[in-house]
Amino acid sequence: MAQLITRFIARRALRVSTPSFGFERSKNSHKSSIINGLKRRDDRGPRDFLGVRAHFIGIGGCGMSGLALMLKTRGAIVTGSDQSDSEAITRLEVAGISVRIGPAMQSLPYDTQMVIYSAAIQGDHPEILTANAKSIESISYAEALGLAQLGSTAVSIAGTHGKSTTTAMTSWVGIHCGLDPSVIVGATCDQIGGGSRTGASRIPTGRLQGRDGVLVCEACEFNRSFHHHAPTIGLINNIEEDHLDYYSSLAEIIESFRDFAHIIPTAAHGGKLLIAEDGAHRREVTAGLDCEVATFGFSPEADFQVWYDAAVNRVGVLWRGHWLAQWTNQMPGSHNALNSAAAGIINNWLGADWEDIAVGLEAFSGLDRRSQKLGERTLASGANVTVFDDYGHHPTECEKTLKALRGAEKPRRLLCIFEPHQHSRTRFLLDQFATSFAQADEVIVPHIYFVRD
Repeated sequence: MAQLITRFIARRALRVSTPSFGFERSKNSHKSSIINGLKRRDDRGPRDFLGVRAHFIGIGGCGMSGLALMLKTRGAIVTGSDQSDSEAITRLEVAGISVRIGPAMQSLPYDTQMVIYSAAIQGDHPEILTANAKSIESISYAEALGLAQLGSTAVSIAGTHGKSTTTAMTSWVGIHCGLDPSVIVGATCDQIGGGSRTGASRIPTGRLQGRDGVLVCEACEFNRSFHHHAPTIGLINNIEEDHLDYYSSLAEIIESFRDFAHIIPTAAHGGKLLIAEDGAHRREVTAGLDCEVATFGFSPEADFQVWYDAAVNRVGVLWRGHWLAQWTNQMPGSHNALNSAAAGIINNWLGADWEDIAVGLEAFSGLDRRSQKLGERTLASGANVTVFDDYGHHPTECEKTLKALRGAEKPRRLLCIFEPHQHSRTRFLLDQFATSFAQADEVIVPHIYFVRD
């Protein structure tokens, strides 16, 4: 291969185009969400959506469209609105969901009982104001997702990096192993049918057969939205500085993840947390937890030790020194070795056998915009060029992805086109960005993509 071009383009394929969100960096008065009344799932009863008329504002987003389809399957009468058309909206309309496209209107569909709005929607949105004037319940996407998790064996995948990939891997392996999970993921994965699916209401096979059905969800820390989740099982892949337009420091981010971990039920109620041995500030996060806690990582000190041979992309997992399984990843890189190991461990906790899990992980072919191969071209000079697309927008993500592609593809030249995502992220992490492209032979940087600032 003569050349390899990697595009780190910050835009998501499906999004709501809105003005600045107006979020401020958090203050000390918001420091402890647990003190401010967060509840575990065992303190809340399940929400019945049968017959509920739910209207989604910003329905075209990955998570929003997936949740809309899931609630419709559960018997809700779903409508939606969005400023622009998209493939996601086409899928919604095919599924029988009416979507209003264009500028916001100062009205809601007849007999709307609940309004669910995306994180991109401001409080002065005309449809929100209409809901408030009519005393219609209005909740965020994260709150609605938390309600949907009640009554299920919920898995929330958290961490600064790798959430979408690990969520998709966990979901695909669950499907392969016959667990038939429901899924909400913030990216498109063809193997799971897109960005969402609705599975069985009861686990159909394995050691947990007959228990509440599995629901696997991506859990984002921005705006502390994952504090609204109601997980039975939680994963924290890693914790680094990010979203510094909202959080004031790394210490506050760590505290937010600690609060997320405290939402998980006690061990007596089946609560489990899987957290990285290194890179997730596990001592601070796990202090005082009464759920079951296990660690994973490359360190021999981890409960689940991950072994990785980069030359052949071979991954293995040991439990306290005993081999559990080995497989070959299709997605390259040490970061994806950890992602796949976490997906395997969680599915084993859900009742799947390691032999089936390993086969499923080998069959996982990836998801959109995560080291995604777009194609190859032969130039007039005769040189071959292969193009990859990746959503990486944090220094660590850029560094890991470039290193993985350099090792897997072994290109003569590696060109990186990096579109920075968000002015504040670029400003706060500029020194880290300056050293994150060392694996590239040439880096092209267009204008910063505007988000929230």
